[in-house]
Amino acid sequence: EPMTSLNPLQTIDQQVGEVLRVHRGMDKSAERRRVLELLTRVGLRDPEKRMSSYPHQLSGGQRQRVMIALALANEPELLIADEPTTALDVTIQAQILELLKELQQELGMAMLLITHDLGIVRKMAERVYVMNQGKVVEEGATEDIFERPGHAYTRHLLAAEPKGEPPRADETAPVIMETDNLKVWFPVKRGLLRTTVDHIKAVDGVSLKVRAGQTVGVVGESGSGKTTLGLALLRLISSDGPIVFMGRNIEDYNSSQMRPLRKSIQIVFQDPYGSLSPRLSVSQIIEEGLTIQEPGLSYEQRRARVTQALEDVGLDGGMQDRYPHEFSGGQRQRIAIARAMVLDPKFIMMDEPTSALDMSVQAQIVDLLRDLQREKNLSYLFISHDLRVVRALSNHVIVMRQGKVVEEGAGEKVFTAPESDYTKALLSAAFNLEARELAAVDE
Repeated sequence: EPMTSLNPLQTIDQQVGEVLRVHRGMDKSAERRRVLELLTRVGLRDPEKRMSSYPHQLSGGQRQRVMIALALANEPELLIADEPTTALDVTIQAQILELLKELQQELGMAMLLITHDLGIVRKMAERVYVMNQGKVVEEGATEDIFERPGHAYTRHLLAAEPKGEPPRADETAPVIMETDNLKVWFPVKRGLLRTTVDHIKAVDGVSLKVRAGQTVGVVGESGSGKTTLGLALLRLISSDGPIVFMGRNIEDYNSSQMRPLRKSIQIVFQDPYGSLSPRLSVSQIIEEGLTIQEPGLSYEQRRARVTQALEDVGLDGGMQDRYPHEFSGGQRQRIAIARAMVLDPKFIMMDEPTSALDMSVQAQIVDLLRDLQREKNLSYLFISHDLRVVRALSNHVIVMRQGKVVEEGAGEKVFTAPESDYTKALLSAAFNLEARELAAVDE
């Protein structure tokens, strides 16, 4: 995980240099030259400037390149790559995989690639081992495994990719959430007096509508403004531009005015391991919203609502007294969805809700979200870099880049007949098509 594997208190050159000092006994000048050489080799832009950066000042893709530089510092004969692209968007994934391939050929090293993404396995591996419950259930040449799987579990994995179509949306249904020319600009301040000298335009003039029972998918590379857009719509960060929820402009609502609306506006976060408090039981996690929004409920009524919410997401209501560490990643994400659903919301922002899950669990969560949408007529803003999941869930898709919408339209149209070069590049990276466009739009 590039977001957490680097020490937040040390600069990049300190972290890479430590490996060289400990294992190679290099002096300071030789260490600096080698760090610069490694960062250049892994394709980090402006390596001399980046050497003095801290991890939080780098993007996910840049951090992953630093992690690869750390691994290569001692010129290993074997590189173990454990889920090297899980938290990265599709264009950065393609770049990291290409980098690993080039380095492998250049250094002649072996690679053990551990991943739940079968597309990456097919692209990178010559030989595949399939594991289930601690045992190897099948092994063989990559082409044989994918074309002629022999074990039932392997066939299950290959068939588990999220498929199907989103529930049909009524184009005349009332608009639940709407914004026009929304902007979120963060000031860049410098000098002793902290004067604003520029702005980071995280969201720059975005307009969208989400109707009842509809899913609007938001895609784009890391830093494109996807999550910032969602947080602004939920009034969790300041923004400029009208935000209309169920007919009311909530742009200028303060926290006390927003509180009664929070029941109808919910969020499911990306990380099922980090978004649930380890100190609270599942019951306490799910009923927290009920305690705030419906304080008149008795203990028995809250327990009943929690039980129903768990059963709605396919979990046993009797599990509510357990703690998050007792559940798998897929089960934890179901608990996070139950926490959002227990208040009977109208609009839910889904921020990368499947990115931390393996493909078979992704497919289960996608099916669950579709079923809940049909049953409860829910509206989703679905933010993801996984275009396969977006395609399976979204009626309407907007593509963002550098804070702006570069393309939007009906989901299937965007996926089958993209118009912008950037959208074509995203699709080529995600679906393993010819990726010539990537270089053209890479900055």
